[in-house]
Amino acid sequence: MNKTLTHLDSSGAARMVDVGGKTATRRTAVAAGELRMSAHAYKLLVEGAAKKGDVVAVARVAAIAAVKRAADLIPLCHPLPVEHAEANFNTDEENILRCEVAVRLTAKTGAEMEALAGVCAGLLTAYDMLKAADKTMTITGVRLLKKTGGKSGDFAAR
Repeated sequence: MNKTLTHLDSSGAARMVDVGGKTATRRTAVAAGELRMSAHAYKLLVEGAAKKGDVVAVARVAAIAAVKRAADLIPLCHPLPVEHAEANFNTDEENILRCEVAVRLTAKTGAEMEALAGVCAGLLTAYDMLKAADKTMTITGVRLLKKTGGKSGDFAAR
């Protein structure tokens, strides 16, 4: 595995990676994270009783919007032609809202940052909508679950 930091030049200065000579290929990425909250905030979430509205519906839209705008949020990230973005949320475990974002595209560089940006924006949006009920919520475990395509090959978290 190449362990070179590609966003640094030979003098250590930040740079955008030159992908001009690469061939566009099919790439996918899936990322996930969770928002841990109090029992009170969780009850508002699952009962649809948050004062700001449907938390999951708004968070889903925020996650997809962030996927499409990752390059605007992350300075050295290339703008990519997203073909598909899907954000799923679940409350299978008490007091936790889980978010998983899947991205698919054909480009010269990967979709990992788009998927991770989607997770972060989705969970931050849920936090914003529930913060009146619980200011101690924590966003945890944001991570890449898997990716396919590209020079570095496929990856799946253990």
